[in-house]
Amino acid sequence: MFIQIYNTLVRVLYPVAISRYIEKRKENGKEDIKRFNERLGQPTLKRPEGKLFWLHGASVGESLSMLPLIDKLLETYPDAHVMVTTGTITSAELMSKRLPKRAFHQYIPIDNPKFTNRFIKHWQPDAALWFESELWPAMLSTIKKKNIPLILVNGRISNKSFKRWQQFDFVCKELLACFTYCLGQSDEDAYRLRVLGAKEAGCLGNLKYAGLPLPVDEDKKKQILSEINGRTVWLASSTHDDEEMKIARFHSEIKKDFPDLLLIVAPRHPNRGEEIQKNMQEELGLNVSLRSKNEPITEQTDVYIANTIGEMGLWYNICPIVFIGGSLIPHGGQNFMEPSRCRDAVIVGPYMHNFTDALNRALNADAVTQVKNVIELSNQVCLLLENSNLLETRRQKAYDWAMSESKVLNGIMDKIKQYISQ
Repeated sequence: MFIQIYNTLVRVLYPVAISRYIEKRKENGKEDIKRFNERLGQPTLKRPEGKLFWLHGASVGESLSMLPLIDKLLETYPDAHVMVTTGTITSAELMSKRLPKRAFHQYIPIDNPKFTNRFIKHWQPDAALWFESELWPAMLSTIKKKNIPLILVNGRISNKSFKRWQQFDFVCKELLACFTYCLGQSDEDAYRLRVLGAKEAGCLGNLKYAGLPLPVDEDKKKQILSEINGRTVWLASSTHDDEEMKIARFHSEIKKDFPDLLLIVAPRHPNRGEEIQKNMQEELGLNVSLRSKNEPITEQTDVYIANTIGEMGLWYNICPIVFIGGSLIPHGGQNFMEPSRCRDAVIVGPYMHNFTDALNRALNADAVTQVKNVIELSNQVCLLLENSNLLETRRQKAYDWAMSESKVLNGIMDKIKQYISQ
């Protein structure tokens, strides 16, 4: 009943209200104008022949977690194709660089039955794999109506979301009933999915453990290393507002003991690069270079702002010590498995509740170091800079743990195959 009411309201409200919101998104640069027809369920590409697997994720994080499964699907079904949908421009740009042959990207349609029906009618996917926590009623009900197998992959239900959904359990049950099977990131997530109304739910592990090594452009790496010119370097990755300034202040202190030390900062949102550069220069008097302006790293550079898309593998490959942002503030942390797979010594802050299960497993394996604040972060960086043997040990433990966790991919693939007609 909820979905029926929702679909009716969306049809009525779209011309008078929702379309205005979409127009504002266009004005603010949040919609891809050249490909906006895709958001209306009007693709410009033809459906490829044979099996078509559709994978949907909200943005960059979910998109990256799909990559190993995409490779596995294409390997298992050599005549099949994969379509990836996301809703953000950044994720579309990233997918254009990372998707393999026989895989392509489309924007997810706006959640209006008119657009979702048009989308499904054109693509007719053999199976849909949903990688995000946002459950769009019009799209989910369209998939169910067409009897397309729909599998929730890497489902995560936080404590906050679980309590909120329990207040609207009749809504959640109707939405989860659209899924053929739900795979939770952890046993707790699977349990919560069943409580909230999933017909079938289980846990085979977290797919993010099975991520592929990030790509590295060897020519760019050679150029950056020549500019670094043998200096000691460390990385603050996926940082958020306020974290960069906290880290930069202590970086200035660390440099008193390590004069040649270079800090690379890769902000979570690259468009903040110029703002970060300005603040560090004006408030801290640091010499800061900005990658998006093609400013080189010189002997005088204190901080290098790597505010580009699709180059994180480059920084993880160059820097042996990595701090993961979003964890010094109550954001919940970012993906720390990627630098582990790149054999980096990984440090995280106190706020890692987005990765509770993964972090506990890594801590038990002594594969990651967690600090309480930026002072402890500074002490840990100094400790690793002073002790090359300890740094090597931390790097190896991080890598060994990451590799041992990657086995989850085969289990998830076996489960998906049960719902795909031969």
